[in-house]
Amino acid sequence: MLKFWKKKEGDAAPVEPVAAAIAAKVALPEALTPKRSWRERFAKSVFNRDVRDLFKRHAKLDDALLDELETTLIGADVGVAASTQLIESLRRRMDQLEFADAGALLAALRAELTALLAPVAVPLVPQCAQLPFVILMVGVNGVGKTTTIGKLARHFQRQGRSVVLAAGDTFRAAAVEQLKTWGERNDVQVISQGSGADSASVIFDALQSARARGIDVLIADTAGRLHTQGGLMDELSKVRRVLTKLDAEAPHEVLLVIDGTTGQNAINQVRQFRQAIGVTGLVVSKLDGTAKGGVVFALAKEFGLPIRFVGLGETLDDLREFDAAAFVEGLLPESLGDADD
Repeated sequence: MLKFWKKKEGDAAPVEPVAAAIAAKVALPEALTPKRSWRERFAKSVFNRDVRDLFKRHAKLDDALLDELETTLIGADVGVAASTQLIESLRRRMDQLEFADAGALLAALRAELTALLAPVAVPLVPQCAQLPFVILMVGVNGVGKTTTIGKLARHFQRQGRSVVLAAGDTFRAAAVEQLKTWGERNDVQVISQGSGADSASVIFDALQSARARGIDVLIADTAGRLHTQGGLMDELSKVRRVLTKLDAEAPHEVLLVIDGTTGQNAINQVRQFRQAIGVTGLVVSKLDGTAKGGVVFALAKEFGLPIRFVGLGETLDDLREFDAAAFVEGLLPESLGDADD
């Protein structure tokens, strides 16, 4: 029998009438507009704009262009290590007269960036010896973790898989309400307990229920916690230990949701969560609009963890399986003609 632990007074977020507001946020149109391409999504991104502007003002193929390109990559959150590697490779090829003009350099940059991401573009395929396939969702507050869970549930449903959600973020009553709203929208059961309940107990109960019903996928929410808070990170470790009492292989996937606009802080988050809970895959959210987007390359270079999904917008269709080639095609101008627009 698992014991419940009580949080101190003031720890839990106050219960507010949030259901209506959450429902309004979650009830997004799915079929009112056609699905937008990756290029359309990134047309106004900082990465796309800065590369486009660089080639517009400096189309001459020389060392100065490469120096400016390196500065542009670092400024777009690609990171020093990845940027240096890319520029050194391009510089060697330029010295060997491989590029006839700046357009050829742009094409080579596209190929190099795609090659950097290709090894981490690994889709999530739920496979395990004993159902359900358990996905533990982790991340700090504000990255869009609960919304990602709702979109993931629909993703798996479209594959013909049954899904159950576990409201393991017991720290905030609003998080439970938001998850329940997504459950109602997707016609998916949400296992929850009272505010302040032990997160590990909630997720354990959800695993028992899902197993008894022969559910294919269990997606468990956890409290949005700061990666610098040791006690909360310890709670994640506790969730993992409790799950192994029912299934020695659970959780089968630990998905860390990262805000794609946070730059170097995203690197620090991955490092801390990986050490605490053993992250097996990433979801990079908030890459729509004017996001820089370069952090994806930094993550690939630094960790080599599979990037399972990226969030490109608010609708259900905007959670996309990560596609390295499509991502790079969207970020970079298609040609120097685009750069001159």
